[in-house]
Amino acid sequence: MTTKIWHPFTQHGLGQPIPEVVRAEGALLHTEDGRAIIDAISSWWVQTHGHCHPKIVAAIQEQSAKLDQIIFAGWTHEPAQQLAKGLSNFLPETLDHIFFSDSGSTAVEVALKMALGFWHNQGQQRHRILVMDHSYHGDTIGAMSIGARGVFNDAYAPLLFDVGSIPFPESGAEQATLDALVAFCTDQDNPPAALIVEPLILGAGGMKVYSPKILAEMHRICQQHDVLFIADEVMTGWGRTGTVFACEQAGVTPDIMCMAKGLTGGVIPLAVTAATAPIYDAHFSEDRAKMFFHSSSFTANPIACAAANANLEIWRDEPVQQQIDHIAERHLEFAQQLDGHQNISAIRQCGTILAFEIDDASGNYMSALGPALLGFFADRNVLLRPLGNSVYIMPPYCITDEQLSTVYRVIEEAIDHFA
Repeated sequence: MTTKIWHPFTQHGLGQPIPEVVRAEGALLHTEDGRAIIDAISSWWVQTHGHCHPKIVAAIQEQSAKLDQIIFAGWTHEPAQQLAKGLSNFLPETLDHIFFSDSGSTAVEVALKMALGFWHNQGQQRHRILVMDHSYHGDTIGAMSIGARGVFNDAYAPLLFDVGSIPFPESGAEQATLDALVAFCTDQDNPPAALIVEPLILGAGGMKVYSPKILAEMHRICQQHDVLFIADEVMTGWGRTGTVFACEQAGVTPDIMCMAKGLTGGVIPLAVTAATAPIYDAHFSEDRAKMFFHSSSFTANPIACAAANANLEIWRDEPVQQQIDHIAERHLEFAQQLDGHQNISAIRQCGTILAFEIDDASGNYMSALGPALLGFFADRNVLLRPLGNSVYIMPPYCITDEQLSTVYRVIEEAIDHFA
């Protein structure tokens, strides 16, 4: 018997081809059958500077020959210490404590446990987490609990805890979101522990965009009512929305921030949950029962930390922001072209992310249009993975003008074919 691979978010019963990638460089994936595929979604939103960036590769090679892994409970190492110091140049001053984990989902789980522990260690019974409709925060149990309920997690509903949900701030209906948040925050019988949001743009929920002004107002309401504010910057962080972190555009400093994906340039798993001093201090005690009870075997893996340090070096020494700004300008131009097409709608842009809908009767993640589009793009050597009938582009920052033009052209071909 041959052991078979079970791929994530893949319905093997459909018999769709699964290409084998043998190497990658920049924005290109090279397959075993000799094709060069333009990676227009940064390999699921992780690649920032492109595949196999020489500085990150060299850092991994050097570190793996020096110290590969060490327990991080009660021990430390130089790459982690260097990373903590380096992150202080990118994070707001008040986010001065960082906790390492290994993925976006675990960074979110850590944030939830920090928030609940903060209140528990002060003798306050606050358990309710507030979330935004259509959100996605990961696939572990806690992360699923605070995400949108539906096809993603129907089978696991008995395991999920209850949350308080506020509506997504649709354009023209933002006040309903703010009113719902105020209502939850002023509930004296069940005061919330925290609100968690994806700042400015919801990823897997359909690339839904809202304004920095609303983000800032939600943060203000939470501050006013002593509710912790958690920013899930796992996808939005490291330049995706046009700034290093999306919260910058709203002038918001959260109590807790989650980051992963682009933290290592998208090369190797590593996550950080950054917290303010009050969050840390609530767990600081001579009482061992108040310690923060969380870890994973590979917490602060030295090789991953070395990759992250190389990522920070790239941000310091290379024209990353100029690359981001250029992609945003190209997207804006293409968005204006798309505006002339019939049967597409909701064209929106946030930094290096451009999205729109191809009008479809189902209009959701399970739309049959999604797999059809996926195959159409793959046949034309472009990696785009629509969210149902929602098409989006989120390229690595190194993508060339020629490659980006090819992506745009193939998208227009798809619109002509399917719309």
